[in-house]
Parts: sequence; structure tokens; C-alpha cells
Amino acid sequence: MLTVDSTRAGIAEARDAAEAYLGEACPWADHGAVVLVASELITNAVRHAGGWWRMRLHAGDGLLTMEVEDASPLPPRPRTPQLDGGGGLGWHLVRRLAGRVEVRTGGAGKVVRVSWTAPAPAAL
Repeated sequence: MLTVDSTRAGIAEARDAAEAYLGEACPWADHGAVVLVASELITNAVRHAGGWWRMRLHAGDGLLTMEVEDASPLPPRPRTPQLDGGGGLGWHLVRRLAGRVEVRTGGAGKVVRVSWTAPAPAAL
């Protein structure tokens, strides 16, 4: 398991740590998609939830799970993308790139959990 949080890392360091972890623990995953989802969820925590975040990655038994926790109890919501650089693409990307997306909210914040399932082995 990999755990990275904003007290020890920035967004770039979290992306790098995720890429390294995937190389060791989850070679079947689409590394680009996973790293982009991590980047988007952490960026959303920085922009919309006060800046504190914690990311956990766990790979095992054909399942890759990422949880990003932040301090806002408000769930993410899709916005109309601003193609001039104003944002609004992140949540759409997360939902498109992740196999499954869940949001748990509570008084102290929320956890966005995304997961990917390993592809079935090719039939011979």
C-alpha cells in the first residue's frame, strides 16, 4: 500500500509516488489513467477543499484501489468545462477513466474511492 499526504508531498510528488508504486505493484494498470486520476482528485482537494489531502493506493487480487481524502464534506459535482483554462474537466475525467467511482461524505470531510479491475486473461 502507498500513502501520501499534503503534509509531506505536493501534487507532483504524489504523481511520481503513484507511478513508482504502479510499476512495482500493478503492472497491468493503465498507469497514465491512474496518475491522471490521482492528479485530478488531489488538485480538486487543493482548489475546492482547503488544501489538505491524503491519497492511498492499494493493489491486490486483481483490483487497484485509490482513495483520496480531503477536508470538505461536499461531494464533487460535474461542472461545465471551461475550455479557456477555467477548469471543470477534472471530475468528468475521473468518472471516465476510473472503473468505479464512489464518494463517502461525513462531517470531517470526504473520501473519493476509485478502482480498476485487472483485465481477464486472454483465452488460448
